[in-house]
Amino acid sequence: MKNELSDKEFYKITDKDILYEDNHLIAVYKKAGWIVQVDDTNDPSLDEMVKTYIAEKYNKPNGAFLGVVHRLDRPVSGVILFAKTSKALDRINKMFKERDMHKTYWAVVRQRPNEMEGNLVHYLIKNPKKNITTPYNTEIKGSQRAELNFKVLGYQNEYYLIEVDPITGRPHQIRVQLSTLGSPIVGDNKYGYPRGSRKKSIALHALRLQFIHPIKKEPVNIFAPLPRDGFWEKFDNFLPKK
Repeated sequence: MKNELSDKEFYKITDKDILYEDNHLIAVYKKAGWIVQVDDTNDPSLDEMVKTYIAEKYNKPNGAFLGVVHRLDRPVSGVILFAKTSKALDRINKMFKERDMHKTYWAVVRQRPNEMEGNLVHYLIKNPKKNITTPYNTEIKGSQRAELNFKVLGYQNEYYLIEVDPITGRPHQIRVQLSTLGSPIVGDNKYGYPRGSRKKSIALHALRLQFIHPIKKEPVNIFAPLPRDGFWEKFDNFLPKK
């Protein structure tokens, strides 16, 4: 997935990718296909791209501090937040741990859940070798409790749009929990969709992040526009009117 751009162009952060920035925090639009931190693929990682962006923008020849506070799966797009200072990093980590961060995702499915809205609780086990998460209805040894709320927003061109508010943040949580409803995310053949996307993306987008600023103590509401990829445009009419 290179969107007909060269590697150098595709793996580069520019001003248009910045959704929010101050002295303490920076929020970036993550493209589907980017990894947040380096893995065994050795592809360029988003955290290193953001460090380079900050160092170049503010003329920091010795590099820039950047703290990773949460992650998005490689095929997922949307808003991701980093800390620019150690003070902000400590406080944001605590906010995520205490669930003081409100995250909103949009997911697209072909099969509508039986209920139009609901709450899901599962116990998840991740197999790191296979990079796949298995859900259980009851707690088992080594499992992590996962909880989310979902609501079907509407129907468009044979697809259903679902808004998801995760209460916990577990690996592959939204993907595997929606699959338990018989509603795998479009393109997510790892969790039950019949075929993968040629763009190596899935129809899951981190739309919004809301929290109280850890230093300024002011409300922060960060919105990530829907991708312009020929698919997500179908759902523009579900966005709040400005």
